[in-house]
Amino acid sequence: MKATEVPAIAGAYLFEPTPYADERGFFCRTFDADVVRSVGLDPDAFVQDSLSRSVRGVLRGLHLRSGAGEAKLVRCSYGRIFDVVVDLRPDSPTYRNRAFFELSGETQATLYIPAGCAHGFQALTETADTSYRIDRPHDPAEDVTIAFDDPELAIPWPLPVTSMSQRDREAPSLTQVLKQKES
Repeated sequence: MKATEVPAIAGAYLFEPTPYADERGFFCRTFDADVVRSVGLDPDAFVQDSLSRSVRGVLRGLHLRSGAGEAKLVRCSYGRIFDVVVDLRPDSPTYRNRAFFELSGETQATLYIPAGCAHGFQALTETADTSYRIDRPHDPAEDVTIAFDDPELAIPWPLPVTSMSQRDREAPSLTQVLKQKES
């Protein structure tokens, strides 16, 4: 497994496994505590695993947590997704930068997203399963959502949106969210 820094988002990493393929299919390690530790992350910090299944065109996000935030490992275990990270940490050297990834069941790459970054994705295949490993128990009272189509972010979503939650559809702009954080 190889860990690569994401230049556009300080503290973010892409973990790429080494698949072993044969006539049966493939096998790969999708999490390795030693590799995670080698880039300065605590592998024991992750406390919850979750899974979402989305159909082509579904958009989830942009989400982040208030308070101490939430670091997460995200992996598309089946299908393909267009994944987005926005750095919203005011003290970060990459503040307000965006980074885009295509994560897939073919590669099983895992993206580490630091606390304080917004995250969202769109399913590119008929079925896309996305796994999340987070470092804090989820508290819905800390959920923050930013409009996926905010012109300030200008995210190039690859497909028309076929479905999203009401919360995501009614999300405020980045400017509105940042003003709320200041007050």
